[in-house]
Amino acid sequence: MINSFKYKNMDYRKDITAYFEREKEIIDQISKDDINTLLNLLNKARDEQHFVFICGNGGSAATASHYCCDFNKGISNNQKSKFRFICLSDNIPSMMAYANDYSWEEIFVGPLRNLFKEGDYVIGISGSGNSSNVIKALQYANEHNGISIGITGYDGGIIKKICQYNVHIPVKDMQISEDLHIMLDHCMMNILCKNGENR
Repeated sequence: MINSFKYKNMDYRKDITAYFEREKEIIDQISKDDINTLLNLLNKARDEQHFVFICGNGGSAATASHYCCDFNKGISNNQKSKFRFICLSDNIPSMMAYANDYSWEEIFVGPLRNLFKEGDYVIGISGSGNSSNVIKALQYANEHNGISIGITGYDGGIIKKICQYNVHIPVKDMQISEDLHIMLDHCMMNILCKNGENR
């Protein structure tokens, strides 16, 4: 005999509202000046045809891949001047090889040693700001006449301190931090699509 089970619906609306309100509160605390600086830096990278290497771990790896898609295809598709993003988190065999043969800290900086040229950019995405492999990639940019950019949460960690530029989400919550890192991508995509017709 199959036991019958009656499902009881829960009311999560209070929690949903609280989460959305927290998002709105943090959005108002993000520096618009820092985002404006980042937009101009990325336009400069595009105009000078520099590569923009981007990386992150876990959810931030997915975010890095999303940025790469939106800048290379979403923005560049109908514009003469193209972005040249490379996501260092996308090549799983390469990452596993560096991790297995050397260390986890080498998975992003290893490919940079092959590909990075003076003037190129490295963007590191990290909720905590303390991901050691992301830090190492950003340090490589600093040491080889490149541009280092952090996209962080919490207190910004080491990444906020070592980067030449940083967009910081001032919240001690990984999910909201990651949400707003993606929102930043879509904000910039929207702006660059609307303002790039003559590029």
